Amino acid sequence: MVFKSILYDKDNTAGTEAAKAPDFFSDLNLDQIVDAITAGRDEYNLKPVFYSPLRDTGTIVYRQSVMRDLEDNELIEKIKLYTQRMRSIIQSLDSLKNIGYKYFEEGLFLDAVNDYCEAIDLLKDDLINANLSSSGLLSFREYVSGYTGSDGFKTLRAQAAELKKDLSEIRYCMTVKSNCIKVRKYEGEPDYSADVLKTFEKFKSGAVKDYRIKLRSTYEINHVMSGVLDLLARLYPGVFSRLSSFCAKNKVFIDETINNFYREIQFYVSCLDYINDLKCAGLKFCYPEISSSSKEIYSYEGFDLALAYNLTRENCAVVSNDFYLKGKERVIVVSGPNQGGKTTFARAFGQAHYLASLGCPVPGREARLYLFDRIFTHFERVEDLSNLRGKLQDDIVRFRGILNEATPQSIIIMNETFNSATLNDAVFLSKKIMADILRLDSLCVCVTFIVEIADMSEKTVSMVSTVVPENPATRTFKIIRKKADGLAYAHSIAEKYRLTFDRIKERIEE
Repeated sequence: MVFKSILYDKDNTAGTEAAKAPDFFSDLNLDQIVDAITAGRDEYNLKPVFYSPLRDTGTIVYRQSVMRDLEDNELIEKIKLYTQRMRSIIQSLDSLKNIGYKYFEEGLFLDAVNDYCEAIDLLKDDLINANLSSSGLLSFREYVSGYTGSDGFKTLRAQAAELKKDLSEIRYCMTVKSNCIKVRKYEGEPDYSADVLKTFEKFKSGAVKDYRIKLRSTYEINHVMSGVLDLLARLYPGVFSRLSSFCAKNKVFIDETINNFYREIQFYVSCLDYINDLKCAGLKFCYPEISSSSKEIYSYEGFDLALAYNLTRENCAVVSNDFYLKGKERVIVVSGPNQGGKTTFARAFGQAHYLASLGCPVPGREARLYLFDRIFTHFERVEDLSNLRGKLQDDIVRFRGILNEATPQSIIIMNETFNSATLNDAVFLSKKIMADILRLDSLCVCVTFIVEIADMSEKTVSMVSTVVPENPATRTFKIIRKKADGLAYAHSIAEKYRLTFDRIKERIEE
């Protein structure tokens, strides 16, 4: 039984989850994705898992194989049923803290133990009958089989079942007179409940209104009920003494590894639930090949996951795009008209790499991606008046911080920087920064209106957001490999500032 975690295949990687989101999360809209995936699952504390990209391809493949196994609808439904049982057990145990009545608490505790043993036995059978191929679930199946066959679990299950049986066989009579309640052992008195029901049966006439009170699902007890239990404990001291001893001995009965699995498996379940909604809308997902050495990457029919999630909920179409880098190519320079999907393309590039580093499926039909050490983003920011720097200086300072920390294994995503500079200054600064990135040999996506950097080196690739040829004002949101000519951008910028012929005429007339 060497199983430790369904998320990590190595002991030293567990327990190192980040407490907060990486700095680039909001730029890439990864915060929206993680919020949507983990919605309604706060009790499992999954966000730290999503904040912690993996650093080795072995653990990524480990997670991918578990995710593939759980794509079996029958298996994942059984896993969900198991987690629902465990959730109910844990909630029951939490509720005991506020009850304050000894024997009632112990009775509910005994129910939780019996439910736990039953849930683990059912889980074992479900895993044995499942067609598994991942090392993670196969190891966990072996662990559960060993755990349920251990002397400790067998003893726990047998003692809990015996106590429940003994308690269920207790029979007693209760006499209520004025404000006095007397409890005594049952001595074979006749049970008149069947006769009462038979007497009133003749008054039934078809469907009648149900006047039975619906009890709350929460546990409630008062001092009277507790007093009755105290009296029963005096009448049957043996079974109640064994109940108290059992509860004291098994205060912590949930196996730590089983409990960790209950929390960690939610990572897979939540991801697949999120993705399945998008698959139903016709979008494609794949398990990417991951390399920590080769920077020859590609993605076919990829898309911005956060945007797609919102669009499909509004029944709107999602546009997919391809990209690839081969040989010495390292930098994708994206230009073209405003509102043409350039920023969305850059975000999709970053999202795909980050999700791949978690072991998740990524948008697209097929992908081969790079295992980075860090992701850096430089998106336009509102000017910060508190630092006494102008916007241009602030952009330069932020870039210097990125270049000081980035390595050849990093990914850098730049989005329309130096918009506040004059054209000559923007060209000068963009070329300087691009030269540093090229020397660094990092993978990079640069969304820019400075088309001069698109052909700076054999490492740079030009991609352009396209328009409908018959109507240049209509965007296709397709980004293709194409030499940047700046014509589409010129038309777009003129329209943005109302400098086209028609707009100038309108302004003069106004």
